[in-house]
Amino acid sequence: MRSRASTALLLVVLMVSAPLSGCFGEEDSDPVSTDLSVNPDVMVAGSFQLVSLSADERMSVYVPYLVKDPETGFVQNTTVVDIGRGDTVLLEMLAPPRAGGVFLLVGEYGRGHWPVRAQDESWGTWLSRGGDSGMDDHGAIRVPANNSTFDGTEVHSMVMPGPVSVKFVPSIRQSSVSMEEGGAHSSGMVHGRVVYERLYELSDPTDTLDPVDGKAGYFDRWAGQGNPAYEDAAQYIIGELEGFGLEVIAHRYEYTDIMNVQNPEAYNICAYKWGSVYPDEWMVFGAHFDVAPPANAVLLDPHIVGFRTYGTRAGAYDNSAGTSMVMETARALADFETRRTMVFCLWSGEEGGKRGSDYWTDYYVKEDNPQVTVMNYINLDMAGVNWPGGGGAPHGDPDPEIDEDGYPKDSEVWPLRVYIGPGPNHDQIDQPGMVGLSNWIGSDALGLEEQMGTLVGTNYSADTWKTNVWLDMDRPEVIVYEDTTARSDHASFQDNLGTVTIGFGGLVDGYWCYHQVCDTLEEMEDWMDTTGKGYGEENTGVANVVNSLDMITWWAMMTFFHCDEEPIFNAL
Repeated sequence: MRSRASTALLLVVLMVSAPLSGCFGEEDSDPVSTDLSVNPDVMVAGSFQLVSLSADERMSVYVPYLVKDPETGFVQNTTVVDIGRGDTVLLEMLAPPRAGGVFLLVGEYGRGHWPVRAQDESWGTWLSRGGDSGMDDHGAIRVPANNSTFDGTEVHSMVMPGPVSVKFVPSIRQSSVSMEEGGAHSSGMVHGRVVYERLYELSDPTDTLDPVDGKAGYFDRWAGQGNPAYEDAAQYIIGELEGFGLEVIAHRYEYTDIMNVQNPEAYNICAYKWGSVYPDEWMVFGAHFDVAPPANAVLLDPHIVGFRTYGTRAGAYDNSAGTSMVMETARALADFETRRTMVFCLWSGEEGGKRGSDYWTDYYVKEDNPQVTVMNYINLDMAGVNWPGGGGAPHGDPDPEIDEDGYPKDSEVWPLRVYIGPGPNHDQIDQPGMVGLSNWIGSDALGLEEQMGTLVGTNYSADTWKTNVWLDMDRPEVIVYEDTTARSDHASFQDNLGTVTIGFGGLVDGYWCYHQVCDTLEEMEDWMDTTGKGYGEENTGVANVVNSLDMITWWAMMTFFHCDEEPIFNAL
């Protein structure tokens, strides 16, 4: 990594040279040109593709998107390329999956300073407000390539980069899937429909003669005590991950209960692909694949008995959805070369108190592999029951009933939660790096600029800040915030390793079938159906579930690409 001193020196040099030429590495500078030819002229959204940039006059182009290094195969966040007169530069570039196109910034040859959008705005908004004039008080500074083919960039405050020209290239996301079945979000290197199909496979309710659980899916995944249904699901997951070409390790362990008795637990399943540069620096994706066990011998459907108990069989929302996203992310990333080691873990015993992730972080990492540093952790626990669907009464209740996770139970549309930590202080941002990255990805690549809000609880109590800020902000459909009360496996990474984490999920206890036998994919689709409800876009439940799964899977994957290049360290 570049030292702060060298970065500061580079900044000083560039700031001094900027008034002279607006560039570096050249004795003279050409005027800004818009004569940039891009092929293809319409890009495929959500896929890495070869793009050629050609110019009749020499120029530099700032590409503020993910590109793949042709020599190493590593993915890099943004680059600046110089194009000589009559020359062509080839880039393998990812067109954002949920945006309408890409914005390329064009400047004089060898240029070092570039304007850049704010973290919480899209490139389209940046352009419409005149960001191309380069008069903002921050910008990107070109950084010479370091063990890579392409130069990089770093964003700094107090940089006045000057005007640029902008080349817009549209992109489309084509699919053979119908719109009612999720076609709008069903193409690309990962996409919502394939995650949905994996979720269906895990929670398929078809009756069979399977002696383990009697279903075509993997039901009754209650962790511990050698439960054959859990073992059956674990073997399925191991086979899938090995089929992706990953090295799979089953981490069995025991735990001590409150009576100081050693109990055999089920086990974690982790798939590894070793990093090419820093193999002892691990980037971890995780989701628990155990489900809530029944509190008694009988599982009661609250739709029938009229009240909620505890326990589920399919666990579609909690957490077959997260399991599906981790598995599909593993499939897609298995073919990529990365600087750091990729680890994809399906945890045991989360419903019993994060036993699986606690064991893995406290013993497998800290004791058995003390040379390892877990750089960042991405948690996928519950998805598909939130915006853009969701149930509940219309807005307007002045005194809404609040669930234990801090959200009104009568909300018309429940937000998608992007939760970051460790963040012990509700009234300030403790991890600005991860909060900023989450906003950067969501506002442009995922097309969520209008739906997003970042929650900070200034002037509110620790008990009510999350709900009150959300209400004050007119209930944004997607909330980015630092969670002071971690309730899932990300807590193990924060507490045991001090790792900066990010997680994604929908509502918790406000969902009628949370931890209930009715937690099925069919229930999720019913909850997410917005046809005829009088709010939002009218979409089928399937389309909205696919949309949600697509959104979160892409957010997790793009976070990984950024953090593989530049991990985010704990700011506390």
